[in-house]
Amino acid sequence: MKPPNRFYEIVFTNKKRWYYRKVAVKIFGRPNKNVFCGAVLVTLKDIAKECNVSFSTVSKALKGSTEIGIETTKFIRQKAKEMGYHPNLAARTLRTNKTYDIGVIFEDKTGAGFQHEYFASIISGIQKATFKKDYGMTFVGLDVKKNYDYLSLARARNYDGVAILSCDFDSPGIKDLINSEIPTVMLDYFSNGNYSAVLSDYTKGIEELCEYVISCGHTKIAMIHGEKTWVTKQRLDSFKKTCEKHGISIPSEYFIEGLYHETEQSAAATQKLLSLKEPPTCIFYPDDYSALGGIRELGKKNLVLGKDISIVGYDGIMLTSMMIPPLTTYEQNGETIGLSMANALLEQIENRENFIPKNEFVTGKIIIGGTVAKLN
Repeated sequence: MKPPNRFYEIVFTNKKRWYYRKVAVKIFGRPNKNVFCGAVLVTLKDIAKECNVSFSTVSKALKGSTEIGIETTKFIRQKAKEMGYHPNLAARTLRTNKTYDIGVIFEDKTGAGFQHEYFASIISGIQKATFKKDYGMTFVGLDVKKNYDYLSLARARNYDGVAILSCDFDSPGIKDLINSEIPTVMLDYFSNGNYSAVLSDYTKGIEELCEYVISCGHTKIAMIHGEKTWVTKQRLDSFKKTCEKHGISIPSEYFIEGLYHETEQSAAATQKLLSLKEPPTCIFYPDDYSALGGIRELGKKNLVLGKDISIVGYDGIMLTSMMIPPLTTYEQNGETIGLSMANALLEQIENRENFIPKNEFVTGKIIIGGTVAKLN
């Protein structure tokens, strides 16, 4: 059987029946009403006719509605696949007034990008949750030295919502965005506004690490911490509170500011701590990656980890778990954090009228390696 003319093409056949669909063509340089970039378009009406069901039944089945039986849904979806059906995203956007696109903001001070295992796991979690709901994800990584107009960017790209992973939360560009009509969710920034936040429980994490180090007999404990942020404040407060609980006084010279996910400043801070008249027996690092700078410096001094000097990290990345000895650290559940962020954002997007902002804390677990000596 041949198509009746050049404007038609057979798009589905079986032993009993076939049908034609108009092919997208131009007539005198102008597209006809069925032009779709040269591709054959299979509609819900075509599927309904082939399955001998109503248009609404096909629509509900493809959306996974519980109103349609499992077997019917399975049959319709299989038929749609055989016919080469693909949702018309442009039509869906016009119908729902949504682009089904989520923006993800990640300002990177160190240039590590996706090499940062913790953030990579969070992004993976966001991706899994958004893709499950048929949303796309657009990664926005910009120069942290510039005060970027994120609100204009989000409006121009018509994002349905924005997940903010890492940035200067006090910058005008971020403040304008989170105070706008665009749904947002924040990572590690306590929310008092009309947006949700998902936070790693740093208070509990540092407390558990401190309790373990103190149980091993350490009282001279130093902390190289990250830049002044809400996260750093939570860590410092928990560290000081836990030490005070055990009657341990920490001198001011044992606290040195560095940068998260940066090795050089951690190396310099380690050198400074080792040069003190009474150096610490244990050093806390901002994260596992920055601890590598300290480990390099300790190696230059021929100090053996877990014997001559003790150290702990934070994050629980794979690289430091493969060291000899493995790094004692606190593993953050990055993928769970990402899933929680995405679910909170999608809830706001899809249920704006009844949306209630919330702060959700996600706990991790201590990983006991071999880098803390037992002095007792």
